[in-house]
Amino acid sequence: MTAEKTQIAPYGSWKSPITTDLIVSDAIRFGLFRLDGDDIYWIEGRPAEGGRNVIVRRTPDGTQTDMTPQGLNARTRVHEYGGGDYVVHNGTIYFANFADQRLYRQRPGEEPTPITPATPLRFADMIVDERRNRLISVCEDHTDTQREAVNSLVSLSLDASSSEGIQTLVAGNDFYAAPRLSPDGSQLSWLTWNHPNMPWDGCELWVATLDEHGSIGDAQRVAGGLAESIFQPSWSPDGTLYFVSDRSNWWNIYRLHAGQIEAVCPKEAEFGMPHWVFGQSTYSFISPERIICWYGGPAGKGLAYLDTQSGELTPIEIPYSSLAGVVANQRQALLIGASPTVLSQVARLDIATGALEVLRRAQNTQIDPAYISSPELIEFPTENALTAYAYYYPPQNADYQAPAGELPPLLVISHGGPTGSASSTLKLSTQFWTSRGFGVVDVNYGGSSGYGRAYRERLNGQWGIVDVDDCVNAAQYLVKRGSVDGNRLTIQGGSAGGYTTLCALAFRDAFKAGASHFGVSNLDIFVHDTHKFESRYLFGLIGPYPERKDLYHDRSAIYFTDQFSCPVIFFQGLEDKIVPPSQAEVMVEALRAKKLPVAYLAFEGEQHGFRRAENIKRSLDAEFYFYSRVFNFALAEPIEPVEIENL
Repeated sequence: MTAEKTQIAPYGSWKSPITTDLIVSDAIRFGLFRLDGDDIYWIEGRPAEGGRNVIVRRTPDGTQTDMTPQGLNARTRVHEYGGGDYVVHNGTIYFANFADQRLYRQRPGEEPTPITPATPLRFADMIVDERRNRLISVCEDHTDTQREAVNSLVSLSLDASSSEGIQTLVAGNDFYAAPRLSPDGSQLSWLTWNHPNMPWDGCELWVATLDEHGSIGDAQRVAGGLAESIFQPSWSPDGTLYFVSDRSNWWNIYRLHAGQIEAVCPKEAEFGMPHWVFGQSTYSFISPERIICWYGGPAGKGLAYLDTQSGELTPIEIPYSSLAGVVANQRQALLIGASPTVLSQVARLDIATGALEVLRRAQNTQIDPAYISSPELIEFPTENALTAYAYYYPPQNADYQAPAGELPPLLVISHGGPTGSASSTLKLSTQFWTSRGFGVVDVNYGGSSGYGRAYRERLNGQWGIVDVDDCVNAAQYLVKRGSVDGNRLTIQGGSAGGYTTLCALAFRDAFKAGASHFGVSNLDIFVHDTHKFESRYLFGLIGPYPERKDLYHDRSAIYFTDQFSCPVIFFQGLEDKIVPPSQAEVMVEALRAKKLPVAYLAFEGEQHGFRRAENIKRSLDAEFYFYSRVFNFALAEPIEPVEIENL
């Protein structure tokens, strides 16, 4: 309920019902749908259970059951980011377990049993080859620790015990993804790419015939290349191979028909996304003639039926502005949807009636809309006479208003990736700030996905420049129009967003404070110390290494700590294999020696991105406490203090 009388209090000092306890209470993350007959499966990531992934089954009568027993965690570490963690066939679940990375078979009514040996092998993106009674999977072999992991496509029997062998089907390239069987089992398609490409830079779609034993026969590349990104190859029920390609600048849907590539629905919109994790899906077949798909871009977004013959899109009215997954059959479509007023939820769309049923909510908490800040899409001028995009959230709390003439502090959020993107969907972590009196701007800087390939390529060779300029210009745009206080600008980001944050603090003077969440501070170390998937990523974002070692030096904040002039707080998982703790620790030590205000919070048991409820809570509280000390505003409620050196 809202207060009877509005109180006057400085921005930052507002008491909010959106507490960190509320944010982490019963909060879950959704992922990876599977359909098995009439049963529905999805993954739930649960911070309250240490961040473990649980496979959930929903039967037609509405019964929802946790299928993953306590002590197991359905999460693969292939590419470190994982995805494609499990598959279901006739009620039997095959899944990767996080702790040992073995594949487990879980038959109905039985406990899970490992079916791969206790070796340094990892598996992801599994499919069932029913005709040959086997699984086909991406495999990542870490046996030889003196070299990079070896990736391949492999098969293993559905009835395998842990002692049985694993057969290699396709090998020789650096990466593989999305093995998919044609409906009759006669053909296998897959994606592959090599260093230094990332899959959104360029990858190849291959198709091969399979003999009765499942061996690869004639194989050919049918689409893709060094400068064409392919996403989500899928076979239609009639055996036609469909896929998403950005050959037109936009990720559009194509198909292979009579040996020729045909555009199904040419449109200046994205029907795909960067292949950061396995198992992503933006479209699915209802029939050979009908696809359900999600698309988006600067001109709008939506869910639609796509007629595969005419290419016509028929919009579907749904209460969501963003979807994280689309899986369907002839009767139903499953969606993970969210909007500016709706937290992420699993929903079922009845194909025949159009009725939408919510199956599971990320949180059951209902928040009074009077405390929710509505995002404003802003387009702002940036360098080289270009335009960039962001979502601005003004302060919003029905119980408070600021003293006359005061402008709010601004928190600039630099998303990760850096090919990720900011969306307008409801995030309680954003509303945490706005309900306390901060403005927040979530920036889709050049390099972000969702605006076409050319927009993504703005960052090629320019990481640490274009992204930083766009974050600075988003803040200055809001200052110039009188929305925020130019003397209280802060910036924060995680992973690649943490890199942008540190570069902004080192190479620009716009910000008065910053927060790096497992951010990259030293590009030289990152090249040598990160995992295989991203080990050449910087070749495109910065330049070839070691040939352009000068650029790696010049865009690493660690070498320019003398140019830092404001307080910084660092957050780091101690088991992070993507951005190891040394990246933060060296930076903290340098700022400590420079006598700048600095704080450092390290979390045992956390990897890249925090999954445990207590650590999510602590990091959000700590960052807010940090800014309260830097900008000298009173806290409405006590927060566990953070040790800030040199303040």
